[in-house]
Amino acid sequence: MASTQQASELPDTPTLPNTHSGIPTRLLDKARRAKTLIWQGRSVPASQIPRTEPALPQGVSRTTFNTAIVELTQQLGAANVELNDKPAVDNGWYMEHPNTHDMMHVTDEDALVASAAVYPSSTAEVQLIVRWANQYRIPIFPISMGRNLGYGGAAPRVRGSVVVDLGKRMSNILNIDPDDYTCLLEPGVSFYALYEAIKAKGYDHMWVDTPDLGGGSVIGNTLDRGVGYTPYGDHWATHAGLEVVLPTGEIIRTGMGALPGSNTWQAFPYGFGPVQDGLFSQSNFGIVTKMGMTLMPNPGGHESFMYAFERDSDLAPLIEIIRPLRICNVLENVAQVRSAVQTIAVQGRPRTDFFTGSGAIPQEVIDKEVSKLPCGKCAWLYYGMSYGPAYIRQYKLDAIDKEFRKIPGARKVDPQTIPRDNYFWSRDQIAAGVPDLEELLWCNWVPNGSHIAFSPVSPIRGKDAKQLMELARRRHTEHKIDLFPAFCVGLREMHLIVEIVFDKTKPEARKAAMDCMRGMVDDAAKLGYGEYRTHLALMDQVAGTYNWNDNALMKLNERLKDALDPQGILAPGKSGIWPKRYRARGWEMGVGDEGVEGKGVEPEAGSVRL
Repeated sequence: MASTQQASELPDTPTLPNTHSGIPTRLLDKARRAKTLIWQGRSVPASQIPRTEPALPQGVSRTTFNTAIVELTQQLGAANVELNDKPAVDNGWYMEHPNTHDMMHVTDEDALVASAAVYPSSTAEVQLIVRWANQYRIPIFPISMGRNLGYGGAAPRVRGSVVVDLGKRMSNILNIDPDDYTCLLEPGVSFYALYEAIKAKGYDHMWVDTPDLGGGSVIGNTLDRGVGYTPYGDHWATHAGLEVVLPTGEIIRTGMGALPGSNTWQAFPYGFGPVQDGLFSQSNFGIVTKMGMTLMPNPGGHESFMYAFERDSDLAPLIEIIRPLRICNVLENVAQVRSAVQTIAVQGRPRTDFFTGSGAIPQEVIDKEVSKLPCGKCAWLYYGMSYGPAYIRQYKLDAIDKEFRKIPGARKVDPQTIPRDNYFWSRDQIAAGVPDLEELLWCNWVPNGSHIAFSPVSPIRGKDAKQLMELARRRHTEHKIDLFPAFCVGLREMHLIVEIVFDKTKPEARKAAMDCMRGMVDDAAKLGYGEYRTHLALMDQVAGTYNWNDNALMKLNERLKDALDPQGILAPGKSGIWPKRYRARGWEMGVGDEGVEGKGVEPEAGSVRL
């Protein structure tokens, strides 16, 4: 059993610069600890999927597929076309994840699975792959690095699609400009890699804004509108210009990049005329092969702080206090308000260390365990950071302290009392632009831990926080799931991220997670809250909630899809957008319908050369 392996027996974690997807050596000890905890939490060996030949996309015969693969192999080289025909698939972990399926699958393990993975080395080779897909009408699904865990990972929405792994051979940092604080990247550049490159060049005056985990692609995270935790936390807002391969194989550049010889590609995002960039965010309208990004100036000092709030009912008044402070940038970063139970779970210890009964973990157990931590007994924790020289930080911190202490019992936790292995210091690193590796330790809460996220957006208002928590708590109680909520507060909105942690080896646990998710999506939509991103299996449902004016938005998306992708080959079904040849053929996944494959495609596969 994998759970009996010792740390010394586990395969070593890949590192930078040996591989594009590696971890900095400074984090190796932390990685080994995390990996050991994950392996100890496995109750079964690595996943086994019996397979002797690749899954086929509907509408493509085995003969046509084999012919197409031979042709692509001749064009890209045998090492760069990999069939998914192995009888065993290792689920790995965050640093060694598969690129053929979702390692944290909430559907059946073999449902959202690729037929092959291909590895282009250039924009020209991406064009070649796109034209090949059009010729044979084989669906392709591009990924940057495939670490969008909790939202589908590297899995394609249409079973049997060919995954186009852009990260492995397109991982160059094309430019870092120390004068205008910008960079130009390919899809295989992780937050780890960008941070290490900036440090290696001695550019200490620039920071990288990083999400909770640093191993994901900067481009991939930005296109999915992910967030980080410095004042530059809205990643899509800090991008500047794209290079895109369209589904027909044409290349375009947006913004200033459309000007030949442009010297301001990364410095000014708009260019001239309509701004097209948004068409390629969370869409299946093109494959982004290059992206400009702006970087944050070093603020000249920073100081993390943490406040504990005793009662669950403190949430609404706390959010009301946060809103004006956040809008006027006294609270400067995308900070987090996290629940006590998640604070316990992020230690990486299993739930059974604290409670072995059935149903959700009791409140008295949570109170007992959180009392043992540096934060003391509490319901909510606020993690924040102040930036700038000491005298400026002190002015802002005094204002924050005055406001937060309006809530009876609010406590500021002295960092000097917090051990260095406490999660507080991981948040400290992230808010200072230093990519870390700790966040997913709460997946160890259950054996074979996986997660899926409910991610609605709301105004920064106490009543909204209360409503969202009530609906989440009701659904979690119904399905006997522990509730892991965290509010990420932006300038004028907040994301509630509810992580459902489940044992992926148990069909009943996967069903409970999915039923809970689907219920929350519908409940939230009825109250006017929409999700900002979601898992592959929920994309049709979430897209269906944005249905104002007789689904006018989806109708526009479908017209754009048909115009840009007439053969319907690029990531069909992503964000609920289906090409014409898939529509009205049962491909949508919704409440009470967890089937993956529809009833074929129209027309049948043929040979159409572009």
